[in-house]
Amino acid sequence: MFQYEKKLFHPVAVEKPNPQYAALLQEQLGGANGELKAAMQYMSQSFRIKDPAIKDLFLDIAAEELSHMEMVVQTIHLLNGHDVDVRKVPAGEIESRVLLGLNPGLINASGYSWTGDYVTVTGDLCADLLSNIASEQRAKVVYEYLYRQIADRKIRETIDFLLNREEAHNAMFREAFNKVQDTGSNHDFGTTKAVKMYFSMSEPSPSDSPFPHTKVTPPLFD
Repeated sequence: MFQYEKKLFHPVAVEKPNPQYAALLQEQLGGANGELKAAMQYMSQSFRIKDPAIKDLFLDIAAEELSHMEMVVQTIHLLNGHDVDVRKVPAGEIESRVLLGLNPGLINASGYSWTGDYVTVTGDLCADLLSNIASEQRAKVVYEYLYRQIADRKIRETIDFLLNREEAHNAMFREAFNKVQDTGSNHDFGTTKAVKMYFSMSEPSPSDSPFPHTKVTPPLFD
């Protein structure tokens, strides 16, 4: 059961409308590394998790990602202002001005619709956790790019908060992975000599490269 509390997870504001930046921020609403993608991925992955603590972790973070999505939506709404004028967005998505009446849509910065294809679910906890760690890192990178392209102090405060929460999620997923790293796909197959092989495919290799001369430590198996 979900319960909606009618307040934002963190307050948002803008110094002034900026429709062009609203188009950029759409990436974190309906893009491949956005908040909706994260919420749906973590929730979908939770369905088969047997460890109750890790299942709760996935669902808690999924719920928080939905609250982040609400923050992004509200910021886009404030940035768009009240005038439907496509000339104010010289580049990027224009659907919000010609189809949606300035309502933030489930589209990315180029106007492409959000899709479930963005969501990665394998049913293997190790693989899903590694995917989530990468997802949080990619989302953080997008927010960093967005941060650099706006001088609005209030928007920067919102992005800074979201950046920090992405890092917090990353740390929690890493901790969960440390707990289960010897299970699932990390445990299913025995080691052979192939796990210790390194092939140098580019010759000549850098003289200081450690890889051709280092034995790779294989994973631990019972």
